[in-house]
Amino acid sequence: MDSLPLKDRVALVTGATRGIGYQAALGLARAGAHVIALGRTQGGLEALDDEIFAATGQHATLVPIDLKAPEGLDPLGAHIFERWGRLDILVHAAAVLGPITPTGHIHLKTWDETIAVNLTASWRLIRSLEPLLRVSDAGRAIFLTTGRVVRPKAFWGAYAATKAGMEALVRCWADELETTNVRAVLLDPNTMRTRMRAEAMPGEDPATVTDPAEIAPLIVQLAQADLGLPHKAVLFSEWKAAGQTLPANG
Repeated sequence: MDSLPLKDRVALVTGATRGIGYQAALGLARAGAHVIALGRTQGGLEALDDEIFAATGQHATLVPIDLKAPEGLDPLGAHIFERWGRLDILVHAAAVLGPITPTGHIHLKTWDETIAVNLTASWRLIRSLEPLLRVSDAGRAIFLTTGRVVRPKAFWGAYAATKAGMEALVRCWADELETTNVRAVLLDPNTMRTRMRAEAMPGEDPATVTDPAEIAPLIVQLAQADLGLPHKAVLFSEWKAAGQTLPANG
């Protein structure tokens, strides 16, 4: 097996300062990709870059950005085109939990922020980056989702609703891409040791939850796979149980 299966590929990762986004960026870089890392904190991005450089001898491109701000996301595609001319891989891992509260008690400001990050930013990324993914010979877009979409639960209304909207958006987009070289896939990581998980389950022992580093090999596989349309999300738990083998339809 090629030790650098993603050599010379260009990959953009959102939410790259911690958790699944951090591990996805690190895994893609170790597989040979040049990583464009998006995150809110400069310090978190620099920590990622230090680890990527220590592992690969190459630096990432760091983009401090607030996904709620259209002035940051909308011109992103043009900047990438000027430097690389294409984008091969998109991993959209950034998300916010939103308020865990009765649906009727959600404040307008937090509702708007949850929609902006979990749903609107997904649309802005698609709009800005689709032309670059189409230039690639095998563009791959991986969007992180959640089991709360299919298993709604009391008090999780903002998170579940915005992630459900994101899933519908990605499925529609993927259908539009059927005759192109671009494929979009939904990935459900299930429970992982992230800051969001700690916010949602403050009494949980983090040692009992999966380390997000374990999902990086799956993301690297999806970035190379001959993906079908996302009729359902790829489940990390099923991939792990199958011996790290992707299902037949990607």
